[in-house]
Amino acid sequence: MAAETAKTESKSVTIGTPDGVCDAFVAHPAEGGSHPAVLFYMDAIGLRPRLENMARELAAHGYYVLLPNLFYRHGKAPVIEVPDLSRQESREGFFAQVMPMVRELTPEVGMRDAGCFLDFLAGQEEVRAGAVGLTGYCMGGVLSMRTAARFPDRVAAAASFHGGNLVTDAPDSPHRLAGDIEAELYFGHASQDDSMNAEHVAELESALEAAGATYRSEVYPDTIHGFTMSDTAAYSETGVARHWDALLDLFSRRLKAA
Repeated sequence: MAAETAKTESKSVTIGTPDGVCDAFVAHPAEGGSHPAVLFYMDAIGLRPRLENMARELAAHGYYVLLPNLFYRHGKAPVIEVPDLSRQESREGFFAQVMPMVRELTPEVGMRDAGCFLDFLAGQEEVRAGAVGLTGYCMGGVLSMRTAARFPDRVAAAASFHGGNLVTDAPDSPHRLAGDIEAELYFGHASQDDSMNAEHVAELESALEAAGATYRSEVYPDTIHGFTMSDTAAYSETGVARHWDALLDLFSRRLKAA
C-alpha cells in the first residue's frame, strides 16, 4: 500500500436500528469537503484497534469509512475482550463465546442493519452523494455480497477478503445472489481456507459467470484465513499489501475519490 495521502479524522458514532443502538467507528479525510462512502464490515473477532487502523488507512485515500460493531445487540465494542489469538487455548475459548453472536447475524438481521448503515452514510455532510463501496473480512465478506445484492442501486463496488462460506448448500447461499448484484465485485481468497476451499471458489466463479457479473476473483498464495489481520497468527504482510492494492484499485475506478 502506498503511503497515506492525507491526514484523517476519526470518531465514535451511534446509529439507531430497529433492534437498538449500534456503536460504530468513523474515519474520513481531515481536509473537509465530501467524499465517497465505504461501509467496512468487520470479521468475527470484532471491532478493535486493528480494524480502526485499517479504516484510517482507507480514509487517507479519500473515503468516508463507516466501521460498525455488528455485535451491538450484546453491548458496545469490545463486546468480548480479545486475548492473544496466537495461542490455541485462547482462540478456542474466545471463539466459543463469539460464534453464537455470529450465528445470530442471520441474512434478515444483517440486511436490516445494512439498510440503517447505508441511511446513516447518506445523511452525513462529509459523504458525497452516490453509490457506496463495501469491503468485508471473514464473515464480513458474506455481508458485503449480501448487501450488494439487497441494495443494488446503492452499491457501486463490493470486496470480500478471506470471506468464508460464500458458497453453501443453503437456498440463500451468497453465491446464489450473483444475479441480483450490479456492483463490481472483488474476491481475495486465502489459499488455505476450509470455509472457502478451491472447490468453493470454482463454484462461486461459475455462479458469477452465469450471472454476467463484473468481478475479479483471486487466490492469494501462501495465505490462510484471516491473512489481513496483523493481530492474529494468520497475518501475511504480502497478502495484506496485495489486498490494499486490489481494494484501492476497485474503489478508485468505481467510487472516484477526490
